[in-house]
Parts: sequence; structure tokens; C-alpha cells
Amino acid sequence: MIKVTKLDGTEYYVNSHQIECIEVNPDTTLVMLSGKHHILREEVDDVLEKIEAYHRRVSPPVIQE
Repeated sequence: MIKVTKLDGTEYYVNSHQIECIEVNPDTTLVMLSGKHHILREEVDDVLEKIEAYHRRVSPPVIQE
């Protein structure tokens, strides 16, 4: 889960595995697999960094031989 911020300043967590796409119009909007939309204060690059950091934390490292 990643922490995001609504436009009114409320912080909450979303499951990054449930994000279908991210729109910028001009606010960053998460479109979830359920069809629900979350409009955020964060810039799209910040959200992408949070998603990448989360996946690095929960995924085992790939060992190449």
C-alpha cells in the first residue's frame, strides 16, 4: 500500500496493485480497477516513485547467475 493525499489534505493508503492507470488532468488521478477515481495532491512522478519503492520492498531480489 502507498500513502497518498487528497486535495483537502487527508492522507490515506491505496493498494498499488489495484491501480489501472494514472491520469494527469491537471491533477494526478488514480483510476482503480474498480472504476473508482482518487484525485491527489501528489505529482505523478512522486506517485510513481512511491509505487516503485513499495514494489522494491515487497518483492524478493532477482538473482542472476
